[in-house]
Amino acid sequence: MLALAVVSFAGFAGYAALLPVAPLWAVHGGADSAGAGLVNFVLLGATVATQFAVPALIRRVGWTLTLTLALVLLGVPAVLHVLTDELGTILLLSAVRGVGFGILTVAASAAAVLLVDPARRGAAVGAYSLALAAPNVLLMPVGGWIAEAWGFWIVFVLSGVSLLGIPATVLLARHLPERATGDPQHPEVADAPAGAATYLAVLSPTLVLLAITLAGGALITFAPQMVSVAWLATAGLFVFGLVSTVLRWRVGALADRLGSGRLAWVFVLVAVAGLLAVAWLTQQEVGLDGLLPWLLGCALLGAAYGGLQTLTMVSAFEAAGPRRVGAASAVWNAGFDAGTGLGAVLVGTVAVQHGFGTGMAISAGLVLLTLPLALRARR
Repeated sequence: MLALAVVSFAGFAGYAALLPVAPLWAVHGGADSAGAGLVNFVLLGATVATQFAVPALIRRVGWTLTLTLALVLLGVPAVLHVLTDELGTILLLSAVRGVGFGILTVAASAAAVLLVDPARRGAAVGAYSLALAAPNVLLMPVGGWIAEAWGFWIVFVLSGVSLLGIPATVLLARHLPERATGDPQHPEVADAPAGAATYLAVLSPTLVLLAITLAGGALITFAPQMVSVAWLATAGLFVFGLVSTVLRWRVGALADRLGSGRLAWVFVLVAVAGLLAVAWLTQQEVGLDGLLPWLLGCALLGAAYGGLQTLTMVSAFEAAGPRRVGAASAVWNAGFDAGTGLGAVLVGTVAVQHGFGTGMAISAGLVLLTLPLALRARR
């Protein structure tokens, strides 16, 4: 599990450090806001397009080559940003990084489940989630500041940290080969190709995930525009990230004891409460007098964002069964990234005419629509 933590932390550190900085680098090169927005859109688009092919890649070339390829495709293009700030090149590098990120997310989350007994699956998912969420909390908020204050090249070099995780892929793969390649001695854990029935089985938790990541993606994208004092956005996103990280970690072990289905509906309601609070505050433009309600709303949304990520991942693996871990991982990760991208597009589009308050209220409604799915999961 330590090797998996090293691989995940290195890969996600390279991803998180550059996520807010690559669009700024495009603006530095003369791109407008639309061009800058394309940078992460291309990144996430390439990520989703790659994820469904990862289980077949693991079966074909094995864990070591798959994970090494992911880290190389994340780290090398990140460092190459230093060569030019031309938009076309940045988009190309973002697409390559998206392929690497797509491979990493599916392979690492599948490995987290295969490393432990099913009875400890929730704890494993929680530990894995902590390793990947920590870089987001530590690096994503400060990447832009480092670039502006000390230079973009520092962030590009820092993003190359993904390459430092390559040695750990060899150690990790030693515990996974027969479970990932369909060894006839272990047919009960072989990662076999999936059919339509598998994808339908994991659809319910994935829809819950898509709704909550849509809401979280909207807050991450537009928090600076929802407040009248700049540092309030930083404070809100820090609370959101910290609470979501802790919940992703701790909810896993709780799910092992109580069952993932018994907890999801609670977090759906928590998300709705947090979103409505943020929508109400945003409608009035948050100022210093709204600091505590703003932080509370961000904390509630962060709790649901983190808790539901772990619970839906565990539920997806349970629904798919032990021989379809790769397919469950691909669907879950695609739902996560698609939800994040859709949140920015949907709320941004609504906000043009009706404001961010209305956009966040619509997000609350979409999350509430998943409550029947979460309630059904209790059975």
